[in-house]
Amino acid sequence: MAEHAHPHADPHTDPHAPIEAAPGEPDYFDVLQMAIRELVVEKGLIGAGEVREMIETLDAHEPSRGSALVARAWSDPAFKERLLADGTAAIEEFGIDNYDGTRLIVLEQTPDTHNLVVCTLCSCYPRPVLGLPPDWYKSRPYRARAVREPRALLAEFGTDVPDDVKIRVHDSTANMRYLILPMRPDGTDGWSEEDLAELVTRDSMIGVSPARTP
Repeated sequence: MAEHAHPHADPHTDPHAPIEAAPGEPDYFDVLQMAIRELVVEKGLIGAGEVREMIETLDAHEPSRGSALVARAWSDPAFKERLLADGTAAIEEFGIDNYDGTRLIVLEQTPDTHNLVVCTLCSCYPRPVLGLPPDWYKSRPYRARAVREPRALLAEFGTDVPDDVKIRVHDSTANMRYLILPMRPDGTDGWSEEDLAELVTRDSMIGVSPARTP
């Protein structure tokens, strides 16, 4: 059974279309953001220098920040508790600049529940923690199928979720983002945070795959 935090997928999307966008071609949101950027600069609302500064800020944020965050949560039960209780405060405590001012909710994968993140209306994403979203995350097929057939979608990512495990789909908004805390792999007792972070992938923090196994 799948549960949807905010089920409002695009009704015009083909749910069986490929996930990947055509290589080398800008998608709808790339074109939209470029048009808006040119318009606000032309109107004098912001300067080109401000746009460049924000792009540099985005480019500086990588999934490795999130990987280190998860490794800390795996290693420090008290920090994990704070992270699950208030993700926004916890990432700032960890030294991550929450520059976009959105609320971050961290959800834990368990043996009984598999969490999956999507943004059905656009491409809202925890950029301060994970950097820029992959193209497939922004694609209409992913956004629609994550809601309509999450189990089949996950299988295409190589993640087979047993029928007795509940799938919960969480829909990001303009003011709220989700980050997944994957289950710690077996056989990692005594590992350092640096070694644990190597097991945490971007996809595991979105919910489309588990953490790597040792």
